[in-house]
Amino acid sequence: MSNPGMADVADSGVAADELKQFIERLERLEEEKAGIAGDIKEVFAELKGRGFDAKAVRQILRIRKKDQAERQEEEAILELYLQALGMA
Repeated sequence: MSNPGMADVADSGVAADELKQFIERLERLEEEKAGIAGDIKEVFAELKGRGFDAKAVRQILRIRKKDQAERQEEEAILELYLQALGMA
């Protein structure tokens, strides 16, 4: 019992070549991503070495990705919850 869809791809040189190109592109991108992840790790090591708190910097990066309205809404909800728990 073979998969008919797989036979079509294997028998057609064009589809196999196209698939191979996609795979190779993805492999290159994965390599670049690994390189960038290494660069980010080095920057975090450097900032920690200079006395900065990496956890706080990561939080700042998350906050900066959000627009102001989204940030204000989250802060208001957090403040409301903290008050409800007597932590504000």
